Amino acid sequence: MKRSYIGLAMGALVAVGAALSLPSCGHDQKLVSLAITPPASTFGAPDTALWTQYAATGIYMHPPAQKDVTSQATWKTDDGVVAMSTPGKFSPSGNSCGVSNISATLPEGTGGASNIVVAYATATVNDPTDPTCPGGGTEATLSVQISPSGTGTVTSLTYGINCPKVSCIAVVPVGASIALTATPATGDTFLSWTGCTTTQGNACTVTVPTGGAGVVATFQ
Repeated sequence: MKRSYIGLAMGALVAVGAALSLPSCGHDQKLVSLAITPPASTFGAPDTALWTQYAATGIYMHPPAQKDVTSQATWKTDDGVVAMSTPGKFSPSGNSCGVSNISATLPEGTGGASNIVVAYATATVNDPTDPTCPGGGTEATLSVQISPSGTGTVTSLTYGINCPKVSCIAVVPVGASIALTATPATGDTFLSWTGCTTTQGNACTVTVPTGGAGVVATFQ
């Protein structure tokens, strides 16, 4: 009986030693797929300081794992609509509009550099006031001017007009009616509107046409 127990123990040790001598599965870790997030983004205008940071996630097997490989991936874009600064970071380039295909590539981990895994995303650069741009022509620009400068303000309840403190320009849907209110600065008075569809005292309503609209509020 003792001899059989010893034989079983020796057999177990041999099995453990054989398992330990096997190559680690981690050495054969293989990249199965890549995913880019976000899969798509839209820039509202070309040649702006806006940017989007894409991230690449790798799915591995042997052993299973999920890793952020943004800095390890090779990033490319297929045209000049967007440009890359740091890995995965893209911004509009030049004055053109269109769609860029963005790719991230990484070796799969076996078979050398020839085995590449690729993932794609898209970036659309659009001027919504330009009918030749993707999705363009359905919006137009509303601009507001204070005359003389510093004599008052003009605000809207929608689309963010707060001139001159925040913004004097808004991109709005063609046909939208925007209500504007003029408020004189201390010591000044409101005088008149130019460019409105209808007016009532210091209130202006402008219906924005395809080519956009410009409104002037005059104070004295």
